[in-house]
Amino acid sequence: MKPFRMFVRSIRDAFKSVFRNFSLSLASISCISITLIIVAIALLASLNINNFAKMIKEDVTIVVFVDREVEEAGIGVIRAKLDQISNISTITYKSKAELREEMQASSSMLEATMKDWSEEDNPLKDTFQIKVEDIEKISETASTIEKIDGIDSVNYGETMVNKFLAAFRIVEKGTILAVILLIVVTVFLIINTIKLTIFSRKREISIMRLVGASNFSIKMPFVIEGMILGVIGSIIPILIVIYGYYAMYRHFGGQIFSPLIKLITPEPFIYGISLLVLGIGILVGMIGSYQAVRRYLKI
Repeated sequence: MKPFRMFVRSIRDAFKSVFRNFSLSLASISCISITLIIVAIALLASLNINNFAKMIKEDVTIVVFVDREVEEAGIGVIRAKLDQISNISTITYKSKAELREEMQASSSMLEATMKDWSEEDNPLKDTFQIKVEDIEKISETASTIEKIDGIDSVNYGETMVNKFLAAFRIVEKGTILAVILLIVVTVFLIINTIKLTIFSRKREISIMRLVGASNFSIKMPFVIEGMILGVIGSIIPILIVIYGYYAMYRHFGGQIFSPLIKLITPEPFIYGISLLVLGIGILVGMIGSYQAVRRYLKI
């Protein structure tokens, strides 16, 4: 029961300390809030950029053109061989007649051009439209498909796709690095602010040592106080994440500039970010307090 009573007393003392040293606590809370707002915005931007890159990757399609001489039975054989390729996720077959109808429906000019075509006049080819599971292996997958008998050609915009992949790698690594650096800077700023706050109370801790308080009983209230400051400092960033992202999502209709650039659906996305922000606030608050008591005051 003694450890439990000590813990309860530490929580009580921590809350009292926050209000007793309100000006210093307010400085720590302000630093935590400002830096966590920056981190939260960086996380929202980073994850949405990576989501956009993922959507582009998923939209890349391999178009497989079938030889004109291949009959309906041969189409089934090709489909069976495509099903055996491991990196393929979805396969959609479209006959040249279906392609003609789609093209006619898409443009009045094409409608006027194609309406008099007979089946024999139709120059289009039967196609398979293929999505891959891992776009990094799309080149190998396309090469494997080309070797299947009855395939005339394979097209997936190789040059453009390779450029996109290179750009996406840079963007993904860049956003991850930026977020990590921001979190590191945030941790550094918050820890040092809390250290200054606790350092100003060196006399208080010296008195606690003189009356025989153990190192643990001195540290515990300060660590809990750091946790409280972290929680309070996280409130404004969390509100900005939840209400700000909701407002932005509604304002832009879930997309930015183009239907291709879609924002991540708010729920449960914003709650995950909020929990992460809260966790960072609590963690750095506790670490900052612990480090200040242990190193600066030489307990």
